[in-house]
Amino acid sequence: MIPPPDDAAVELAFDAEAMLQRDSRVLLDPSFLGTLHAELERELEPFEAEMALLQMGFLHGLQDVTRALAATAELRSDRAGHVLMPPLRMPYRALPEEGLRGELLLAGIWPDRHEATARRAALGASEMPICGLSAGYTSGWLSGAFDADLLAVERRCCAASGSSCHFEAREAESWLKRGDEAAERGLVALPFERLRGLVRERFASGADRAGLDREAAAVHIWGPVMVVPYGGPDETLQAIGMLTRDAGAAHVSVVVVDLGGAIIDEAFGALALEQLVQTADAWGLETLFADPSPLSEEVLRDLDHPPLLVVKDLEPAIALAFQIARSQRVVV
Repeated sequence: MIPPPDDAAVELAFDAEAMLQRDSRVLLDPSFLGTLHAELERELEPFEAEMALLQMGFLHGLQDVTRALAATAELRSDRAGHVLMPPLRMPYRALPEEGLRGELLLAGIWPDRHEATARRAALGASEMPICGLSAGYTSGWLSGAFDADLLAVERRCCAASGSSCHFEAREAESWLKRGDEAAERGLVALPFERLRGLVRERFASGADRAGLDREAAAVHIWGPVMVVPYGGPDETLQAIGMLTRDAGAAHVSVVVVDLGGAIIDEAFGALALEQLVQTADAWGLETLFADPSPLSEEVLRDLDHPPLLVVKDLEPAIALAFQIARSQRVVV
């Protein structure tokens, strides 16, 4: 039997703060999911990839349920039995406790099969269940909803010849008593208290909000996609220029320039955007502009060298960027 993990000894396989700044709805996007699985399979060992998916999902599930509990506190106090609905559909039911009194046992499915379908499309069928992100999200959501350390383990997966994606969730101590191999791997990957602490810190600092924190003016790199807030031509070019210096950004192939809140004039601003697009193109990067103001939209339409695409909202632009990055890998 594998002992419970030491929180301090478990390394997170990603930037937790950057991950939590992404709207969890992106985790339901098939292009993002397919690209994420492909990147992790290429860059990490199988257990490391499984660990990263579980941790990413857990953080988002816990953050979403924490946000939902805070937003519906008054409603739930007025109406007994109010049920919180997570963005990831996961209908579940309580099961008999098999003689182990007081233990929480839940079983359910992911009816939309987002992750299994995307992974199968990107990498083909699997010999074992692969919905690690969904399992992590479900674990985080249920852990927050029931105020317990719950781990969801996928039992059947449509990416592995199953007709649907089924999961079983138990408390950590219950899994350890059973000696379940798949559950033990999951428990090693999930330092529950440490992950809870990360989410608590975000809420305590007021950093929690849906989507990206634009006020932070931070560059985000997720595999092949880079998101850059437009802070003027010099700052934006410097941010993109890091791709030539940072080995960790070597796989970026699509840049999303977030124009939210930026004012682009028809003279100097237009020239700056032209230079930005041409520089990115010279470096072999595709460029998308997101969330332009009506004035900026007019400037973009008149550019001699326009970006690949202009998307009105940031989150769809990021999802589209992953789709473009994925298509770049298709050999014609």
